[in-house]
Amino acid sequence: MSYYISATLNVPFEKALELTEDALKAEQFGVISRIDIQQTLKTKIDVDFQPYTILGACNPALAYEALQLEDKVGTMLPCNVVVQQLADGTVEVAAVDPVASMQGIDNPALAKAATAVREKLARAMNALAADS
Repeated sequence: MSYYISATLNVPFEKALELTEDALKAEQFGVISRIDIQQTLKTKIDVDFQPYTILGACNPALAYEALQLEDKVGTMLPCNVVVQQLADGTVEVAAVDPVASMQGIDNPALAKAATAVREKLARAMNALAADS
């Protein structure tokens, strides 16, 4: 089982970020954090890296449901979505597969909730692929 769901876009990096946030919003995810890895690596260890941003996506209703089922599941929240520029000029968007990441938790109700989150993230990735 893959640990992520992805789409490849033929748009500039900043446009890919915008489209990704729009696709997530359509599935009731908000972006609650944004980490610019390219800038962080340059600032902290003075290395050059491709444009690479990690978006912390959260669907509040589904996060609340998961937290009611397993209070430590917050260690796996929010859902990370990576937007990165590839060498060929395309942009890859990859979202964590919550079903894969939750396999270590023995809770059938949580597995069912993770499946619902995966379906929403997969729809967002499919929408991105269709728009590119």
